[in-house]
Amino acid sequence: MSLPLIIGLSAVIVAADTQRPVTLVTRRDASLPALPFGAFDPVNHRTFELSLRGWVREQTGFELGYVEQLYTFGDRGRETPDAHLSSAPGMARVISVSYLALTPEAAEIDTSFDANWRNWYAFFPWEDHRNGRPRLIDAEIAPQLKSWAAGQADRLDRARLAFGFDGHAWIEERVLERYELLYEAGLVAECARDSGLPSQRPHFGEPMASDHRRILATAISRLRGKLKYRPVLFELMPERFTLSALQRTCEALLGLRLHKQNFRRALDKAELLEGTGAMETSTGGRPAELFRFRRELLRRRIVTGVATPGRRIE
Repeated sequence: MSLPLIIGLSAVIVAADTQRPVTLVTRRDASLPALPFGAFDPVNHRTFELSLRGWVREQTGFELGYVEQLYTFGDRGRETPDAHLSSAPGMARVISVSYLALTPEAAEIDTSFDANWRNWYAFFPWEDHRNGRPRLIDAEIAPQLKSWAAGQADRLDRARLAFGFDGHAWIEERVLERYELLYEAGLVAECARDSGLPSQRPHFGEPMASDHRRILATAISRLRGKLKYRPVLFELMPERFTLSALQRTCEALLGLRLHKQNFRRALDKAELLEGTGAMETSTGGRPAELFRFRRELLRRRIVTGVATPGRRIE
């Protein structure tokens, strides 16, 4: 028997400032936050992207700018019912095509929409190392993973590599790998929900509807990696910014502290920025020059991302 196939479209919309990275979420039921999501209608929607923009506008009032396709998700059993798929047959298989959207400002959302900006570290509290390695990892996550991996060397090796314990380094891009490991170990609420079984283990991080935390983890992994080889950081910055604001925003996204002098030397070498001659004085401290991204470079040559040297300061 063939199953009906539904194509869903989801958007991870990211903004960031010097303090936190945020993503725009809606509510799919009374409690769980969700990414903007809707079904693709092949009759009425000319393209996936136009359909996605329409769903985001309808659910949040937000107008998408920079967008790129992220990944296609189709695992059986990892999606839950959605109001925008209410007319779909009960046994339909949902394929979710996800997109990553970047915006330089977390624009205020009209209160008529059940949507708001959320700090992505609420969903992944083990990912923010700006103030040192989170105690949660070694005090709670590592013991639980070691208990789950007992007697199985491959599981233990995966846990060590993912979370950087027992002498292994922390790799910031492994966000999805870490979430998937916690899911497999039954340490996130979505696992118990999807299996239909109560869990005796603690659950880490705030859950999301369906498989949306998995999609968000994929987006964070992609963005953290891409910062280093494409100039996407500047899609999250205002037209003019100080070097300190640029560094702090980059740190917020990576969840790591950067070496100030090395970071600025790398910027100088890449020749990505141009001083405007204007000064930022609103902070009350010493005036700092405002810079702009040399966007015209994109038409002339391949432009790399922002180097992140000296990344770990504990």
